[in-house]
Formats: sequence, structure tokens, C-alpha cells
Amino acid sequence: MDGRGQIENKLYDIGHSNPSVETKLRELGYILPNAPKKAGVYMPVKVFAEKMAYVSGCLPITDDKLITGKLGADCSMEDGCKAAELCTLNILAILKEKFGDLAKIKSCTKMTVLVASTADFYQQSQIANSATELLVKAFGEEIGCPSRAAFGVASLPLNAAVEIELLVELV
Repeated sequence: MDGRGQIENKLYDIGHSNPSVETKLRELGYILPNAPKKAGVYMPVKVFAEKMAYVSGCLPITDDKLITGKLGADCSMEDGCKAAELCTLNILAILKEKFGDLAKIKSCTKMTVLVASTADFYQQSQIANSATELLVKAFGEEIGCPSRAAFGVASLPLNAAVEIELLVELV
């Protein structure tokens, strides 16, 4: 580990850090929701290789309201971007519930974005940008900007417009 990483880890260990991710989100007008409840037989987050955590696919749901539909048919770009942001907020809520503090995220490593869309909809990456931009605003580019894949799919569970999964590295 380089000297900078050692210093950053020591500062984290003694409680010195930048404003919390949640504070940044609030300043941007976002509220971290309660972590969504499991809706099947899976782990919402699974830790592996000591410092890695995989967050299962999250849907755009809050207060039992789900953003549904297909992009290119009955769901607008604005709805799709809002859905991606909501999926991302749900991912962060799951990570906070599991680890207690979002400052334990060292890097948002890999994101997969599934967009329910028609065969002639080609803007999945723009929907994915909304999720990535939220992570970058919350964590900064170095920590928050993951590698990424965005796919158009025929359908998603519960007719959700978007589903997102995230792999993170922990401190």
C-alpha cells in the first residue's frame, strides 16, 4: 500500500473524514431511504474476499411505490433516470444497514444496470449515467465512479423499469 493509502486509512480509523456521504446526499436533495426488504431467497449484500461486497440487484422502490414500465414504450427517459437514482439510493441504504457507515466504502468497483426497454431503445447508458452520477456526487470520482455495464432487457421483476447491482471494495 502506498503512503497515501496508509494515511487515508489511519485518518478513517481515528474518525477524521470528509463530510459523510449521507450529508452530501442531503445537501444534493436526496434522502437515504430505509433499506428495502428482501423479496426472495437471496442475500441483499454478500461479503467475500475479506474486503469486497456484492449488493444484489435493487429495484426502484420506495414507500411500497415502484417505478414500472419499459423505456421506449410507457416509461419516459426522466422516469428511467429517476428509477436509476432510486435503485442507487436503495443500494446505499442496504450498505449502510449492513456496515453502519457508508464511509466504509473504499471504492464503487463494478455496476451492472438492467433497463427494461423496447427493442428499439438504445439509451441504456444514459439511464446508467444517472446512477453513476449519483455515486460520484456522493463519494467523489475516485471512490464513486465504477466500471459499468448497461443492458436492455425484455422485462424485470415486478415490471420494474430498472434494476441495478453494485460491487464495492471496503476499507
